[in-house]
Formats: sequence, C-alpha cells, structure tokens
Amino acid sequence: MTFSEENYLKSIYHLTANLDGEVSTNAIAEMMETKASSVTDMLKKLAEKDLVNYKKYQGVSLTENGKLAAKMIVRKHRLWEVFLVEKLDFSWDEVHDIAEQLEHIKSEKLINKLDDFLGNPTEDPHGDPIPDAQGRIIAIEKQLLSELLSNQTGICVGVKDNSSDFLKYLDKQQIGLGTKIEVLAKETFDLSLKIKINDTELVISNKIASNLFVKVL
Repeated sequence: MTFSEENYLKSIYHLTANLDGEVSTNAIAEMMETKASSVTDMLKKLAEKDLVNYKKYQGVSLTENGKLAAKMIVRKHRLWEVFLVEKLDFSWDEVHDIAEQLEHIKSEKLINKLDDFLGNPTEDPHGDPIPDAQGRIIAIEKQLLSELLSNQTGICVGVKDNSSDFLKYLDKQQIGLGTKIEVLAKETFDLSLKIKINDTELVISNKIASNLFVKVL
C-alpha cells in the first residue's frame, strides 16, 4: 500500500471504531482534509484491493482484510509513541506527528522486535490500546470524566483529544495517566466540575472533562 492508502485506512478505522454501520465519504473527507471526490477515487482503489466495502451513496466500511491492515498501522503508530516517550524522553504531546511518519515503515520484523524491546505494551502514552501482532486488542474499562457524579473518584486512563494544546494543558494541571481525580461538585448550569488532584482543588470545564477517560474506583 502507498502512504496515502494507509492513511485512508487508518482514518476509516478510527471513524468506524464506535459505529456499527458505514461511515460517509464526507466524514472521511473532513478527517483527511480533502475533497469528497478525492475520497471517492481512493475508496474505489481500496475496494479493488478488498480493503473496504464501498457502494456509491451508501458509505464505506472496512473488510476483514482492511480491519487487520488498519490495526497493523495503528499498532506501529502506538508502539513508536511508546518508544519515543519511554526511550527517547519525548513528552506525550510531541510524539503523534513523529509517529505519523514512522508508522509507514514496512518491516514487520522490526515492529515485532520493537514490541518485544518495549516489553509488549498494551497501551500507548495517551492510554489508547495497542493491537498485538494478530490484531487483538485488550479492551480498557473507561468512561468520560464528565459522566462521573459528585463524590465519585476515578483514575485517568486516557484522553479523547490528543492534540498538543490539550496535552500541554493537562501537564500544567499535573493530570496524566494514573492521576487520581476526585469529583467534589458538578455545576448544573454549565456542567463544569470542581475536582481534587493531589490535595489541590480546581474547576475544569465540561469540554475538558469530556476529553478525559477515567476508570471509576
């Protein structure tokens, strides 16, 4: 596959992760920041390779071959993120763009050795699951912080928004994977939360709480 084909497969995989049906060409175009006509041309190529199911005006879904191929791209991306953070001391807000380049390395042997070298991690630095060499994923029990009620406590296990700006904000507030977050109060007007972290109390917006995954204690 070309780099472009791999990028399309990965985008479709992320878009369909929480859907039972098909995803629209417009949704793919928006995610890829390109024209719908360009998406249609690419989908025809991917369909010819038995990587997607595509019918005009009916959306698109990944075939079994497409799902496995997409998972292998995601696997490479997330393993490289772990390597960059754990072995080269990059911060978690720096690694996404670099991993976007490294994920296109073709050597399966290299990726499997990288996996073993890192101790076969199951999650990347942002808490997202890493598929194994067969494409299997260990499900992570989680829910959004915004869904917690007053007096509930959770451990941060991931982020929904992994943009550099959001991750830098979390660093400033000393929020990271493994951080214990206690909900002290929930504002009914704007759904903002008063939370407690390491004996420090602060107020966060609903937008922030809606982008943090926690495991309830």
